[in-house]
Amino acid sequence: MTVRIVASAFDALDEIRAHELKLGERRRQIGAAATFVGSMRDFNEGDAVQSMVLEHYAGMTDRHLENMVAEAIQRWHLDDVLIVHRVGEIVPADAIVLVAVWSAHRAHAFESCRHLMEELKSSAPFWKKEVTADGERWVTKNTPGSTAGFSG
Repeated sequence: MTVRIVASAFDALDEIRAHELKLGERRRQIGAAATFVGSMRDFNEGDAVQSMVLEHYAGMTDRHLENMVAEAIQRWHLDDVLIVHRVGEIVPADAIVLVAVWSAHRAHAFESCRHLMEELKSSAPFWKKEVTADGERWVTKNTPGSTAGFSG
């Protein structure tokens, strides 16, 4: 399990490749990997967003993410998990978060990856301040993760 909070841009594919190299021989027992990369959009709540500052409490946030991952590993019998999350100033198209899970079975990989991402969005202690043409504003609600009403 690896959880990293970083203050600079990261390349999600490089992170995944490097982590898989660390898996070594364990990789032979893994039948599935599921990944999610979330990036910053240039709009929110009907407004153009120029940038965003993502804040956290060092230590507390890390522990929260590590506990989430430990619970997911037990629940879905995962072989490994990687989470990389940005903090600091972020601009549109920058990757904000990477969630990658490795499991013997695809259902466990898909379900756990989605669960971890939804937990990150709903309960992880991060705070977002957006910069728009009208100034700065704190984001008080996250985009819902439900697929209800999704038509493609």
